[in-house]
Amino acid sequence: MPATQKPMRYGHTEGHTDVCFDDSGSYIVTCGSDGDVRIWEDLDDDDPKSINVGEKAYSCALKNGKLVTAVSNNTIQVHTFPEGVPDGILTRFTTNANHVVFNGDGSKIAAGSSDFLVKIVDVMDSSQQKTFRGHEAPVLSLSFDPKDIFLASASCDGSVRVWQVSDQTCAVSWPLLLKCNDVIHAKSICRLAWQPKSGKLLAVPVEKSIKLYKRETWSNHFDLSDNFISQTLNVVTWSPCGQYLAAGSINGAIVVWNVETKDCVERVKHEKGYAICGLAWHPTCGRISYTDAEGNLGLLENVCDPSGKTSSNKVSSRVEKDYNDLFDGDDTSNAGDFLNDNAVEIPAFSKRTTNDDEDDDDLMLTSGHLRQRSHILEDDENSVDLTMLKTGLLKEEEEDDQAGSIHNLPVVASQRPFYDGPMPTPRQKPFQSGSTPVHLTHRFMVWNSIGIIRCYNDEQDNAIDVEFHDTSIHHATHLPNTLNYTVAALSHEAILLACESTEELASKLHCLHFSSWDSSKEWIVDMPQNEDIEAICLGHGWVAAATSALLLRLFTIGGVQKEIFSLLGPVVSMAGHGEQLFIVYHRGTGFDGDQCLGVQLLELGKKKKQILHGDPLPLTRKSYLAWVGFSAEGTPCYVDSEGCVRMLNRGLADAWTPICNTREHCKGKSDHYWVVGIHENPQQLRCIPCKGSRFPPTLPRPAVAILPFKLPYCQIATEKGQMEEQFWRSVIFHSHIDYLAKNGYEYEESTKNQAIKEQQELLMKMLALSCKLEREFRCVELADLMTQNAVNLAIKYASRSRKLILAQKLSELAVEKAAELAASQAEEEEEEDFRKKLNSGYSNTATEWNQPQLRNQVEEDSEDNREADEVEQNRDLHRHGQNLLPKSASFSDVPAVKLGAVTSSSQGRVNPFKVSTNSKEPAMSVNSARSTNILDNMNKSSRKPTALNRAASSYEKSPVIKPLIPKPKSKQASAASYFQKRTSQADKTEEVKEEENPKNSSSETSTMCPENTENQRPKTGFQMWLEENRSDILSDNPDFSDEADIIKEGMIRFRVLSTEERKAWTNKAKGATASDGAEAKKRKHVVDEIEETENQKEKAKENLNMPKKQKPLDISTNQKLSAFAFKQE
Repeated sequence: MPATQKPMRYGHTEGHTDVCFDDSGSYIVTCGSDGDVRIWEDLDDDDPKSINVGEKAYSCALKNGKLVTAVSNNTIQVHTFPEGVPDGILTRFTTNANHVVFNGDGSKIAAGSSDFLVKIVDVMDSSQQKTFRGHEAPVLSLSFDPKDIFLASASCDGSVRVWQVSDQTCAVSWPLLLKCNDVIHAKSICRLAWQPKSGKLLAVPVEKSIKLYKRETWSNHFDLSDNFISQTLNVVTWSPCGQYLAAGSINGAIVVWNVETKDCVERVKHEKGYAICGLAWHPTCGRISYTDAEGNLGLLENVCDPSGKTSSNKVSSRVEKDYNDLFDGDDTSNAGDFLNDNAVEIPAFSKRTTNDDEDDDDLMLTSGHLRQRSHILEDDENSVDLTMLKTGLLKEEEEDDQAGSIHNLPVVASQRPFYDGPMPTPRQKPFQSGSTPVHLTHRFMVWNSIGIIRCYNDEQDNAIDVEFHDTSIHHATHLPNTLNYTVAALSHEAILLACESTEELASKLHCLHFSSWDSSKEWIVDMPQNEDIEAICLGHGWVAAATSALLLRLFTIGGVQKEIFSLLGPVVSMAGHGEQLFIVYHRGTGFDGDQCLGVQLLELGKKKKQILHGDPLPLTRKSYLAWVGFSAEGTPCYVDSEGCVRMLNRGLADAWTPICNTREHCKGKSDHYWVVGIHENPQQLRCIPCKGSRFPPTLPRPAVAILPFKLPYCQIATEKGQMEEQFWRSVIFHSHIDYLAKNGYEYEESTKNQAIKEQQELLMKMLALSCKLEREFRCVELADLMTQNAVNLAIKYASRSRKLILAQKLSELAVEKAAELAASQAEEEEEEDFRKKLNSGYSNTATEWNQPQLRNQVEEDSEDNREADEVEQNRDLHRHGQNLLPKSASFSDVPAVKLGAVTSSSQGRVNPFKVSTNSKEPAMSVNSARSTNILDNMNKSSRKPTALNRAASSYEKSPVIKPLIPKPKSKQASAASYFQKRTSQADKTEEVKEEENPKNSSSETSTMCPENTENQRPKTGFQMWLEENRSDILSDNPDFSDEADIIKEGMIRFRVLSTEERKAWTNKAKGATASDGAEAKKRKHVVDEIEETENQKEKAKENLNMPKKQKPLDISTNQKLSAFAFKQE
């Protein structure tokens, strides 16, 4: 029978690792670069005894209850076995000892060091030492002659020497190895070995072959090699009977030869191709334990019969077995687990009664797993009879053996076609998310956001413990496990357990409905004969079980059987959340290490529907599924074995988007994160760090870590890449709000508003960055993602940055957005009318059609009434207006406030482009000064104004009118009037404001040409001061060529003047226009009365939208705020 390769497991941290058996073969002993010696009862031992012997342990040897280790503190230490009690130091070197071995009876040890010395020390009396000098480089390895006459050593100087122990002389030296200056640089550690018992042969690994030297004559008796070996051999070991020789290479190949016949009897490949640095043969000759350079421990079983005999048949060639094993069809039994967590199904050996069991070799796939063979092509009438073919081959091979031949590949190749294509991947086994492998005695059956279910199955107890994170859901529970439950699920309503069938009992589904209001809280359902439950999950009010008969059975939480339907393939895993059922299954056979999985997503509400219809499930190359579930908010997610976390992107046609890679947070190659939950708000990936393993132990209780999400965007180190990643991550992680709203679930409006605000801030920052980089086309692309309010802000920013073409393009985009919004709202109204007619003859219960509209009905009605008043109030103001931006006009001729057109409380105008899904959405003020960053106004500021930024802070203090939701019909009218010029009455008001407040200068003043200003209104005190001091400003700043820069500098200097000086310039200006001032005061009195009435209406409307009522202001202040919305007091 071919050797069985058990899945490797973590033994030590990354680095050189050594292994040996105890005298009886009961224990496996390993040592590694973490300085620990671990004693394993078996490969499945979850709690090996650990002895710390130092900082690093390079080699270990065990005999007669003495454990000897070569440690990094340059010593050879002894511990008792298996107690692990220190028993002294045998010898010391000036540097690290690299290898230590016992002699045949365990009375002496030999050790080789990097100081070029070899020592033999008596174990009972360490003072009895012999030193061997002669190597010119660090010693790599040693081997004692079974008769204690010779000692063999290999060194970095390229030589292999045989020493006479009695007189400490060198008997022979062969220059076989590549020279190097240290052990870490050696291509091979050259672990040589004497043949047990007789010591007749010395085996030395050299390049890709084993050289065997005859005792005393020291001639090269013969070499052993194989085509399977593609890299240098690293280590050799003999079977205790001396008949077999095993070797491991630096790329993970393990080959076993029958030395008598020179035949290769086993070929095995390491799962991941790591270098084999430790080989130990079990004393009964049936098992080989091996370690790799990454600290992992593996085991080969059934290498040969306990008697040491094997079939005379040779291993079939690689060409033959690759073709045969491609058509393996027997996938019923379990011959091993995938990696560390029992995740992949390994096809079984075929049970045969003939003596050709070991004629079949194992198929090594790219994933590194065994693939066993069964009878092939038995029913094909054109096929060759397998028994006849083998008989013929055996006869030919036996004849060749007599002639001294080892292989006869041409004969085999002529009998079987050659196949060199992609190899099928073993199918992944069904698993329960949040569980650890079934073969463990103490394991997690499930760990999720509700609680933890542990299973204990040892000699003392076979029980299940259930613990809830929130004890208000239910208290902790202890359950007996007499039926040997293997899978479990947990929700806030019930505990669900399932077991496999046995010869006497059927597979059972056991539910403990602890949230039931009656006294009967348990129910059990037996599956039909020959049908096993493979995966289970819980939802809100329902239970699902997938079985080996490719059926999915649905139950109510109380135990009523519901629908049954066929699965599209063998189930891999399932998850439930609310009404959603998430199924992953095998949709075909994967090749070259890839799994071929499909996914179904169903909603099991009153109106059942299928969201994903068996779509392929994307996985990382050569990985398998490790976790399936939902986020706490109900979005499907999954994790593969390479640590990639993916989430369903509902906003992108239900595509899967990678949101995190846990491998980026792992410190070591063998470290992993075991996912237990995903939260979208706040954005948290909850997982357990596992040092050197893929899953955590039950004790001590693992600590949960929280990892951040990061989408794999390009150039994430740049500011642009960071903001792009943050924006799209915010979009993905808040798409669940739209799903909840669509399906009638409750959600917090503030969360949605905060998300929108966050996204718009990021878009504005990206737009500002693109604007600085002269990427105006990119700015328009970013503005297309913005809301109307943010587009208005972008228009203002573009105009103040003097990007005239960009501002024009953004204005056109704003008009398009307004028109699209109006059209969409009109369609929604028509659809709502249709729903009302459809539901008029039925009961008024909430359905999928009418439920989302009930939420904001009262709010919309009140806002529509306010909108009607607002439109009526502004009708006269827009009647005689003309286009603000004719084609011949330049942006420099237009005041920035008019271009922005965001708020003007003196006119009572509404923002035609402001869109808000609810009245609580915060409005973004764009009334910022020209000298300040436009982005600062997106956050509330409480900074005190200084002399230089007083103008900017006055705008921040001005009241911001909450936007209203207008009717669709009025939106088109508002959009058309957006670019209309103000009426003459508005112009008069602005003239009066300028007269009354000459010391206040806004961004409007700075954007107008001086000639136009003089024609429109009388000079202010600041203007008269500027005319007299213009020459001084230009002389101090000769680089000023723009009028705006002169005015800006003038404003700064004017504000530095004392109050008396500014008042004098103001009186001087008033004196120049005394006749005009009297008439202006009359006009101002009339306008103030009108605007006071309008402002009271505005305040009443605004208070409806305010979360808290503000204190009323006094009349004079109220008048000032309403009349001078964009001016500083």
